[in-house]
Amino acid sequence: MKSIVKTENAPAPIGPYNQAVWAGNMLFVSGQIAIVPETNEIVSGDINKEAHQVMKNLSAILEAAGLTFENVVKTGIFLKNMSDFAIVNEVYGSYFSGNYPARETVEVACLPKNVNVEISVVAVKL
Repeated sequence: MKSIVKTENAPAPIGPYNQAVWAGNMLFVSGQIAIVPETNEIVSGDINKEAHQVMKNLSAILEAAGLTFENVVKTGIFLKNMSDFAIVNEVYGSYFSGNYPARETVEVACLPKNVNVEISVVAVKL
């Protein structure tokens, strides 16, 4: 069974996709970038602030689904520049309590809206 998760507390999709989709007890959250949902503005110029906005957007979607970062089992981090890894890694890690999910981090040539970081997650309802 598949159902859609949607919240106004995270950016609206900028293409033909949903913020998140339930498939059984697994939640697949689309990659989030640093768009402030209230203003539709992109946070830029500071990778620390950009990464925090991405994590806030992910948190809002997880919350709309009744989950938290504790339910996340897999993440994908996409960086425009791998030199930002240490900062993004520190911000990312601050949203978990030590029971970290599996993940990959890759450098990519370009991201939507020319942002510096995009993160997607897969969570499970236990």
